[in-house]
Amino acid sequence: MAEKVRVAIIGAGSAGLSALRQVQSYTDSYILIDHGPLGTKCARVGCMPSKVLIRVAKDYHRRRVLESEGLRGVDQLRVDIPSVLRHVRSLRDHFAGEMVAATKRRTGDRLVTGKAEIIGPNRLRVATREFETKSIVIATGARPMVPDLWKHFDDRIFTSGNIFDQEDLPKRIVVIGLGPIGLEFGQSLSRLGIEIIGFDTKDSIATITDPDINAESLRILRKEFPIHLGARVELEDRDSGLLVKQDDLEITVDAALVAVGIKPNLQSLGIENLGVSLDKHGMPSFDAHTMQIDDLPVFIAGDVDRCRPILHEALDEGFIAGRNSSSDEVKCYCRRTPLAIVFSDPKIAQVGWNYKQLKKSKRSFVVGKADFSQQSRAVLDMCNAGLVHLYVDAKNAEILGAELICPGGEHLAHQLALAVQQNLNIFDILQMPFYHPTIEEGLRTAIQHAAKQVSEKHKPPALSLCGNCPESPLC
Repeated sequence: MAEKVRVAIIGAGSAGLSALRQVQSYTDSYILIDHGPLGTKCARVGCMPSKVLIRVAKDYHRRRVLESEGLRGVDQLRVDIPSVLRHVRSLRDHFAGEMVAATKRRTGDRLVTGKAEIIGPNRLRVATREFETKSIVIATGARPMVPDLWKHFDDRIFTSGNIFDQEDLPKRIVVIGLGPIGLEFGQSLSRLGIEIIGFDTKDSIATITDPDINAESLRILRKEFPIHLGARVELEDRDSGLLVKQDDLEITVDAALVAVGIKPNLQSLGIENLGVSLDKHGMPSFDAHTMQIDDLPVFIAGDVDRCRPILHEALDEGFIAGRNSSSDEVKCYCRRTPLAIVFSDPKIAQVGWNYKQLKKSKRSFVVGKADFSQQSRAVLDMCNAGLVHLYVDAKNAEILGAELICPGGEHLAHQLALAVQQNLNIFDILQMPFYHPTIEEGLRTAIQHAAKQVSEKHKPPALSLCGNCPESPLC
């Protein structure tokens, strides 16, 4: 006989746990299903361990400027890759362990361990147990995609899912796919002394759509490792390693780090038993504002839906799916301003509307620009490289979005996301203080450049007049 529950959540990752928090505020009739390992992708193989590696690589890379600052003895520094990887795993295990403990604490005996199989919109199975439920949340995540032709290379293929478990790394690694993950790994491993060669079939990197930002990013990053774009890559097994071919270029490496995208974890889930049409990726259609699949009592959230595979978006989707799966009314929720950050050095970021979207929309906009080669704080920090493009509505001066590569880019991107979400215009921002010397002054430069291109009718005085002052203002 089937066990009855109000809500069944499949997947105990970030999206699933976010959904769980909402479900628990409505009902205590629920289960959380996961086949393990617990700990969330972010903590185990994603955000956290990758940032540890990036931190170590940046610390070592900094040695190049220490001598010029009068700090001696830097030539004694060396990299011990096995020790670096042990350090990464130590912190990874700490973060993942905390998430495992929190998951078990929150779910208690409502955590069901095993692989779920959907039998229908209101029914599922886990091993020998069957559950009848009023609604289902699918939050099974995604995994790194490796082309079938390359899978037989076995231990010569790395992904973000297995690289941190290596005891050591070979001397020559090709990085295939220069999106955020490939770029972060490529730069970090190169800085740690591994010979890196990067490839991508596209002509741009890191999901950048602005051609000038892309060109600046390539100019900066090609100083650290070779980057080849615009053609398909082939791999062949050789006794001496892997032969990498792109057009007329052939090189031999020891291993390949494949970062060509993610594949939703839908295999053997029984998604076809929902009775809805599936696209070529095996995905059902869903509403990104309700997370509902068709008109079924089934909701989807997180990386599994391929919509916005970013942690804060997964949390939001889990929130929406959790609310709608456990309440009597399905509601539409506003999504936050798009924000994406690549933790390269310098940081690459996109906020709001990107360049390609604006060009396609035919919307009238101007571009405010700031070059960081002579930006004062960047110069004194010896990291003066980068470019900011700020996209501003030509009619009302509202900030629409931005693409950038610059020092402190992660922080500037957050400030710009706030401006976009609050519908602020550039003159609102110019009323705010900009302390000297800070990286934020570079953002002001871009805003001032945009201000010169929009109508004067939007422009307020440089400083507002004080309404509490009894005297007449000075001329």
